[in-house]
Amino acid sequence: MSQIVWIARHANRLDFVNPDWFLTAEKRYDPPLSDDGMVQAQQLAKRLQGEKIAHIFASPFLRTVQTANAVAEVLNLPIQLETGLSEWLNPAWMTEEPETLSTPAIAELFPRIDTSYTPRIAAKYPETQEKVRERSGQTARCLAAEFFPEDILLVAHGASVLGAAMGLVGEIAKTEVKASLCSLVKVLRLESEWLLELKGDTSHLMQIEEVIRFV
Repeated sequence: MSQIVWIARHANRLDFVNPDWFLTAEKRYDPPLSDDGMVQAQQLAKRLQGEKIAHIFASPFLRTVQTANAVAEVLNLPIQLETGLSEWLNPAWMTEEPETLSTPAIAELFPRIDTSYTPRIAAKYPETQEKVRERSGQTARCLAAEFFPEDILLVAHGASVLGAAMGLVGEIAKTEVKASLCSLVKVLRLESEWLLELKGDTSHLMQIEEVIRFV
């Protein structure tokens, strides 16, 4: 039997467009999507429309939830918040542990969030690059195994997109997965083997990233 794990990075974020947002933000490490980021998220949803995705998992950060919600609306699916897909909790980027909305609070904004879901993997501040790759890779393997053979979508961040891909296909992902904003990686399980699929070519499966860029 086969299974597809789609791994998407969130769309463009407000503080990338307006760096001054960070100076007065209440939750400065949890920016929302920018206006063009919302458009990118809708384009991602359009790209995934018609795919046989059965479950959507998203990092609990606002930008990933907004990106996942655009897809969930089109596919008519709930969203499970998975801390194992969180941003890299890098002390060089963040002077303290990032504050995000609580699950009840963010579920009020996005009713598709499944508040009964229990995250499988924790993310702990501070975190090394090795650690973020380890926990996001573990998360991808855990979810793929738990929900096999159904197709799933993981919505994450640059570092955790790469880590999730590495957790499935190994070191080849380090050179092939670029994880740009609103990129999409397609990983296919054929029996016991995981492969990155070459875009537009299903007859010859290769260990190459499939990326859809809306930047």
